[in-house]
Order: sequence, then structure tokens, then C-alpha cells
Amino acid sequence: MIIDILKNNLRPIDEYIFGTADLTGLIDEKFGEYRFGISIGRRLDDKIIDAIVNGPTIEYYDYYNQINKELAETAKIIKNKLQKIGIASILIEPTISTSSKEFEKYLTTLTVDLSHKMVATRSGLGWIGKTDLFISKAFGPRLRLVSLLINQKPDKDSYPIENSRCGACNICVDKCPAQAANGLLWNIKTHRDTFFNAYKCRDKCGELAKQRLNVDKRICGLCISVCPIGKRKDKK
Repeated sequence: MIIDILKNNLRPIDEYIFGTADLTGLIDEKFGEYRFGISIGRRLDDKIIDAIVNGPTIEYYDYYNQINKELAETAKIIKNKLQKIGIASILIEPTISTSSKEFEKYLTTLTVDLSHKMVATRSGLGWIGKTDLFISKAFGPRLRLVSLLINQKPDKDSYPIENSRCGACNICVDKCPAQAANGLLWNIKTHRDTFFNAYKCRDKCGELAKQRLNVDKRICGLCISVCPIGKRKDKK
């Protein structure tokens, strides 16, 4: 039933990926009975991503906000459809609001209580790259994620991905303007801070956004643009 709801409400379907996960023992106890997850990924437009050459563009900034809004709205529709068949859910928005109490907590560690990337890897949709991007099998890093927690076991088993598939590729590491990554590979036993400095990334994103867009935000996108995984193979 859950899979059918997702298929029927993600349009166009070839622009989305989705999966379900058992998150028992992996998320904060405050979520209680909501220990199963749904991960939804929306592909990003290649033209906008390919235009990110030296840093964020205004087109990417506007598009980033637009996709986040669209994903949240789509997830709300799915949440309502789940409710109608007796499945309660908690929607985790694509990005944390800067005006929320959670944001103050986030600034101390640059981590959140529920990671979209963790739900996605446990759903078997992809892995974590060397610059802490979620790399999907279908779209590479060219996507945005949204998550739902549900209180019932999904009707389809997932096969979690627990190790990086980036291999020896270091393109994102070499191109990172913040020099925030050291090239080590992710796995489920590796803490983010072992291979990636989120603070250096955040500071550089703020600097670039101010210089190029004149906004007080944290956005870059260069590592998404240079990653060879997910690029359209039919582009000339």
C-alpha cells in the first residue's frame, strides 16, 4: 500500500526515487513508535547544476528553494494519503528552518536528530560521498531529499547500503573550495568528522553566497556539479 501511494503521487515518476527503511535503534528515542522511514529524492535540473562552475549561481539558489518547497508539499500530500489508510507519520522537512529551536541546536554540532541521508542509505538508495553528499544510484548527488517517519513496518523490505562506492575518485575533494574533505571513504561505522569538516564547508558556503549572490545564506553546489555520477550520458 505504501509503495502504491508513493508511485501514484510522485510525478513525473522518472524524476523521483524512493525507498523505505527500518530505523529501529538508529534514531532518537523521542520519535517513539515512528521507527520506520520513507525516503524520497527529487532529481535536480542538469542545466542549472552544470552552470555551477566556480560557486553558486542565483538560478541555483532560487531553484534550491523551489525544490525544497515542492518536496515538502509533495510529502504533505503523501502524509495525508497514509493517514487515510491508518498509517500515522511525521514529516521531516527538506531543510531545517533558521527560525526554529532545532536550528539553534543544529549550529552547535551541524547535525540533526534525523538525517535524510541516513534514511536514504538505509533505504538502499545510495551512499555518502567524500564531501558528505548523498550519492544516489539513480541521480548521483543531483537531487534533494525529504523523509517521513511512519509507525508501521513498510510493505517492502529494503537493502541498506553501508559502504561508499566512490572508490578512488577524488574529483569533489580536489574541487572543494573549502578544502573540507580529506579523501577518506565513508561507511556506517565512520563518523562524518573523520572524513569531512562540515564547519569549513559551512563557512565557505556563506562566503560564496555573500560574494556571488549577496545573500546571508549557506549554499555552494560545486561538489554536486563536478561529481561524475548522475550526469546525463546523452549530453554532448
